[in-house]
Amino acid sequence: MARAIGPLWDDRAVSPVVGSAVLVALALVLAATASATALGFADGLAAPAPTVAQSSGTYDRYAVGGGRYTGQVVRVTHEGGDTLTVADIELVVDASGACGQTGRLVNLPAEGDDPRPASRYVRGDDIFDNSANSVEGPIGTGDVDDDGEWSAGETAQFRLATRACRVDSGDRLVVRIVHAPTDTVVVDQRITA
Repeated sequence: MARAIGPLWDDRAVSPVVGSAVLVALALVLAATASATALGFADGLAAPAPTVAQSSGTYDRYAVGGGRYTGQVVRVTHEGGDTLTVADIELVVDASGACGQTGRLVNLPAEGDDPRPASRYVRGDDIFDNSANSVEGPIGTGDVDDDGEWSAGETAQFRLATRACRVDSGDRLVVRIVHAPTDTVVVDQRITA
């Protein structure tokens, strides 16, 4: 009888060893899967949005010198912080306090300093003046500082079309600069006409 107990006891001794090995292997597979998944997500994360420490904005009913295409000029100056890559930004103008509309300039810089055709450069309400030289500074391509970047000290300028969005004295506009890759608002400038 001693002989019969020996092999049974030996068979049972193998079972816990095999079970432990299977559990260790399963833990290793799960850890490897979790690591690969986590690293895969980390690779897909975008770089953080740039930071604009300070900005300012103005509205001029007529630009210096008057003229046919100089009405309703909005200027936003990047006063401090990271340099913005113009191709990565969108400019949102909330004119709901003036004319009840909101427009967005996309695909910047605007070639030839005008957002024409509107189907390429404008989303939302087309409240922008689409005539020649209606956008200037880093958001256009016809200026001296046309390097594809908007650095501290530079001013972007655009005009609102009086036929699409009349702005009266005391009306408020909100201009937001959105970093499109991260969908982050980097400038939120409130301007009173």
